[in-house]
Amino acid sequence: MKAYVIDHVADDPGHALRAVEKNPPLPGPGEVRVRMRSASLNFRDLRIFRGQYRPSLPLPLVPLSDGCGIVEAIGDHVREFIPGDRVATTFFQDAPSGGSPASSSRVTLGCERDGVLSEWVTVPASGLVPVPDHLSDSEASTLTCAGLTAWNALMEGDSVRPGEVVLIQGTGGVSIFALQFARLSGCRTIVLSRHDEKLERARKLGASETINIRACPQWEQEVLKRTDGRGVDRVIEVTGGESLPRSLEATRTGGQIQVIGVLSGVESRVSLLPVLMKEIRLRGLLVGDRPMFLRMNRAVEANRLIPVVDRIFSFEEAVEAYRMLDRGAAFGKLVVRIADP
Repeated sequence: MKAYVIDHVADDPGHALRAVEKNPPLPGPGEVRVRMRSASLNFRDLRIFRGQYRPSLPLPLVPLSDGCGIVEAIGDHVREFIPGDRVATTFFQDAPSGGSPASSSRVTLGCERDGVLSEWVTVPASGLVPVPDHLSDSEASTLTCAGLTAWNALMEGDSVRPGEVVLIQGTGGVSIFALQFARLSGCRTIVLSRHDEKLERARKLGASETINIRACPQWEQEVLKRTDGRGVDRVIEVTGGESLPRSLEATRTGGQIQVIGVLSGVESRVSLLPVLMKEIRLRGLLVGDRPMFLRMNRAVEANRLIPVVDRIFSFEEAVEAYRMLDRGAAFGKLVVRIADP
């Protein structure tokens, strides 16, 4: 079978990724072999081939965690799936719950174990979920990480309520899913970006308001102005770095900041004063578990939600998909088509 592997750390994906031939994996007890059709990329995937995410990972490694395919064969004791079922991979593997962030299992696809940029994969049955019938393979492949992270940030625990104001940073995969879920919940949304064309697309997708942070670098002040000095109820913080102090300023008393990404850096100098005085809740989250994934998929199906796929690349164009993601050019998700239906 054809697959891509990361065989050494490099700055450019063209130097790190190599196409190889491997033997199709056979499913053991409790395992499922899936014929992959589509895979989608996340920012984490850039950091992995550069050695920034888990520097000690053993190489070579098949990358990517998010994929959709067809069950081809099952091992003994598998009852949940049969050949022909269409499934998506879960981010966490090797745990009965699918590997919640609280679990002692931190085995993830495309990192601690081989991922889905391959014609076939074999994973535990607990590492798969059925996908909504109305989605294409490309659309379904985007749910695993970006979709579930946004769902977790807005709908799990203390979920958003209709009429609340949600501030969304950027227009990447997690951010666009957050916009879609916030709209389904009846929230007012404010989207930040440096690009007018992306902000226009966000408005067409239903964003209530947008702010170009290149033209308005003190965006936290503009957010306060637009909320009559109150601040937003919740921030989808995907930037990190110098963005976090601004997010604290833009958040209302008793509001929440969902810390999801580190696009501008993993370190931030933050005054604790606004956290204390405004009683702001900072919540870090890492995707979500399998039961959460199933809940999200029920909502996606009930509302006929369609994930936003910016571009679909052929299997041979996988390196170019990485490069487009690295340029920050995507609106929503980038997908690699591994096989046609």
